[in-house]
Amino acid sequence: MTTEGEWGIGAVDLDAYLARVGQPRRAPSESALTDLTRAHVAAVPFENVDVVLGQHQGISLDVVSAKLVGRRRGGYCYEQSGLFAAVLERLGYTVHRLSARVQPRRPGPYTHMTVVVDVDGRSFLADVGFGAGIIDPMPLADGREVDQAGWLHRIEENDGWWTLQKGDEDILEFRLNEMHPIDYEVYHHYTSTHPKSPFTGRLVIMTIEPGVSRKLLGRELTVEKPDGGGETTTVAPDELDATLKDLGIELTADELERLKLVY
Repeated sequence: MTTEGEWGIGAVDLDAYLARVGQPRRAPSESALTDLTRAHVAAVPFENVDVVLGQHQGISLDVVSAKLVGRRRGGYCYEQSGLFAAVLERLGYTVHRLSARVQPRRPGPYTHMTVVVDVDGRSFLADVGFGAGIIDPMPLADGREVDQAGWLHRIEENDGWWTLQKGDEDILEFRLNEMHPIDYEVYHHYTSTHPKSPFTGRLVIMTIEPGVSRKLLGRELTVEKPDGGGETTTVAPDELDATLKDLGIELTADELERLKLVY
């Protein structure tokens, strides 16, 4: 298990987090991990508002806890998975913090933070920070398939490389190489500041629940269903506040006005 000293997991108020996601304190088990993963994804939206506003305060656990738990906001992978990993360790799980490439058929960098958890003699991919796409832990077993909110996902292993697939699409690729805090600091700096980062130039907000996925990308709100149904609508600036609240994000009046200027 990763030491508290390296990751500073003592900065997390465990009781406040559990209240945030509506879960009791339970001993480590596959069942408890599944319930906690589902609860986190349901309660904490994936969002990059602070990056777009140029006001991101960093990914240290004290900052992330104050934002996601204290202010009941969402965040992106370093915030979500960093917080979740610390919570799991505080509860007694063994956690492996890894880096991954999203959409590996494209030439993007390995900047995504993902988490593998050991419990009950097995390992599970528990990626709460993957764009609100995974609601159940994926057993780390070659060829294993899991229904994720209505979308079938499959995980495969080849020579130490693990690939997560959604339908016919490869969506995540990683190895079981442990990362350190400085690795994510570097990734976060690129992701939150580089002009070619997918998170600096437009809103990226995602939520998922059984049977429906919602994504606000820029000004386009897309509602998707597992059967291929859904619709895409344009969100006008005067609709932004209500749309954000519907997605679980409530901004201050000042943040909302500044976001409208760049929206």
